[in-house]
Amino acid sequence: MMSAEVISIGALLVMFVVGTVLPINLGILAFVATFAVGTASLGLTEDEIFEGFPAKLFVTIVGVTYLFSVARRNGTIDWLVAAGVRLVRGKTALIPWVLFLVAALLTAFGTFTPAAVAILAPIGMNFAYRYKLNPLVVGMMVISGGHAGAFSPLAVSGALVLGLVDKTELHVSAVALFSASFLINLVLSVLTYVLLAKRPVPLAEGVAETADDDLTVSGRLDWRQWLTLACLVALVVGALGFHLEIGFLALAAGALLALVDMKRQERAVDGVSWSTLLLVAGMMTYIAMLEKAGVIEEISERAAGLGAPLVVALLLCFTVAITSAFASSTAILTAIIPIAVPLLLSSHLSAAGLIAALAVSTTIVDTSPFSTNGALVLSNARGVDARRFYRQIIGYTGGIVALGPVVAWGALVLPWS
Repeated sequence: MMSAEVISIGALLVMFVVGTVLPINLGILAFVATFAVGTASLGLTEDEIFEGFPAKLFVTIVGVTYLFSVARRNGTIDWLVAAGVRLVRGKTALIPWVLFLVAALLTAFGTFTPAAVAILAPIGMNFAYRYKLNPLVVGMMVISGGHAGAFSPLAVSGALVLGLVDKTELHVSAVALFSASFLINLVLSVLTYVLLAKRPVPLAEGVAETADDDLTVSGRLDWRQWLTLACLVALVVGALGFHLEIGFLALAAGALLALVDMKRQERAVDGVSWSTLLLVAGMMTYIAMLEKAGVIEEISERAAGLGAPLVVALLLCFTVAITSAFASSTAILTAIIPIAVPLLLSSHLSAAGLIAALAVSTTIVDTSPFSTNGALVLSNARGVDARRFYRQIIGYTGGIVALGPVVAWGALVLPWS
């Protein structure tokens, strides 16, 4: 297995460097590497490899970006953006914080984080485009807000972690878990806003550098725009209230709106970020292949057996952060907590501290363009140089991967162990 580990991780590093430095979509390299490494090194069949294709994520990104492309073309998004600015009384600098709080409230009361981000990211990116806010700040604060509330006892991730711990001899306070996630994500958002809000936006060629300040909420909405608003409300209610698949709901809503406004919607499909889809689908298929072959679990177990409990705890935080940047946070949490239980039972480490640190380290890196949340931000960005914006997200996520686990370990594990 060791040689397979080296080959698979080496291939990941090589294609990451090549795809970042050269103008070739990383998803293409990932699909090629998935087939080559999966069949030649890991002994998987083609059917086993294709099982890792993220069909649900594919439908979600296509559906959400298509629906908001339709809504943008019929003028509804401009109206929503103007209405939102009116609500904050023209203080556009408050918009990222409003999105942060709304995302936190949605997830704290049971919304799955990708669903909350799927709803808010397109609106936030339109705010950023219209008022020349830094799209990196807006997008990252939406994601951080989602994770700030994601570990409440009512939230999907919170219930998952607490449920896994309840099956063991350990005890973790629900309040401690929620508070740790909220505070660290709040601090991250403050730092993001302070350090990056004034940085220049990576504009695409031909995009004006001045905002459309004359956008106001004037006149009445026509019936197509009212229908669009009704579809957006139905999307939120269906996804949050009835837990229906948001991608299929968005596609159905987009198709309906396109049918009643066919002249303006002929090119709505161009609003789907196909390059982002290819990038994310390729990378997630590759990581899913590694998980299926047991490479990820093997790496985690090796980290868990390296020695001093505090050092092992830090290594586990780094392991989940690096892995989760390319894979499902939920899957990583489900895998890592059982691995951490023997370490906690045989040491003086704080159970609440380490579980919270692992939860934070796993989710805080979901800003990655290879995760659902980061991909939604990247695919909905408007008026930016896509390649430069992608590199900005990569750089931002790289900083979090490097520092996030240390902060989580230092704040949650070290003081209480």
